[in-house]
Amino acid sequence: MTLLVDSHCHLDFPDFNPQARAEKGEQGGTKDAETLDVFVNRAHEAGVGHMLTICTHPERIAATHAIIERFASVYGAAGVHPHEAATPSAMAMTDDDIAALAAHPKIVGIGETGLDFYYDHAPKAVQEEGFRRHCRVARRLGLPIIVHTRDADDDTIRILTDEARTEEGGADLPPLTGVIHCFSGGPGLAEAAVDLGFMISFSGILTFRRSEEIRAIAQSVPMENLLVETDAPYLAPMPKRGKRNEPSYVVHTARILAEVKAVDFDDLAAATTANFFRLLAKI
Repeated sequence: MTLLVDSHCHLDFPDFNPQARAEKGEQGGTKDAETLDVFVNRAHEAGVGHMLTICTHPERIAATHAIIERFASVYGAAGVHPHEAATPSAMAMTDDDIAALAAHPKIVGIGETGLDFYYDHAPKAVQEEGFRRHCRVARRLGLPIIVHTRDADDDTIRILTDEARTEEGGADLPPLTGVIHCFSGGPGLAEAAVDLGFMISFSGILTFRRSEEIRAIAQSVPMENLLVETDAPYLAPMPKRGKRNEPSYVVHTARILAEVKAVDFDDLAAATTANFFRLLAKI
């Protein structure tokens, strides 16, 4: 079996923890009692060999450590989501504080970070400074940056281009590498990301009926720049749309991406898996 990778999920979220859901007063059917072991095992059975779980706030780093230490097939990334950029703890973070999040041997990326001007949960200037701080740390540590961007294509391109310049960090630092996760931008963002050597990761959005533009962009992205993800528990792909997303569902997105690229599914799986390990060289 050719193995896939879910390059972006949130296994620390309450959606995968029945005890946490109960503490929030949420009740449901039998499936709501499923533990994280069930979700990880189901991913393995579907051919998903590895998962990258994303810590979106430093207060959740202990939960992320517990997961990546428990499951050999799960690695982590850590940073501050742009939605959280204006929280007091995030505002107080220094470059060293962000770097400390990546001290664990199985934390292999920085983020997710970036810009979200759709919801604007944090002022734009605060989001930009946080984004740049994560970029600096990523270069300093030689780790890829996981970028969230929504309704912010031009500013995302500007910041990544600035931070990728050698003079911005010093000639002795590694180049800036990373991935635009859950791609939902325009062709200009995709082209700029590829020019910078970034990966572009497609989620269940790719499978939605009205995502013709996203599929056209995916068709144009070189195979060596492609990743697939779930962003679980969000954005379940067709035919699972409307359900809680989980890592095993990345197979559905990968099948549509293979159709879009006009390649065999096994070739798409092999390419995206190789791209994952090339990007996350710390593994």
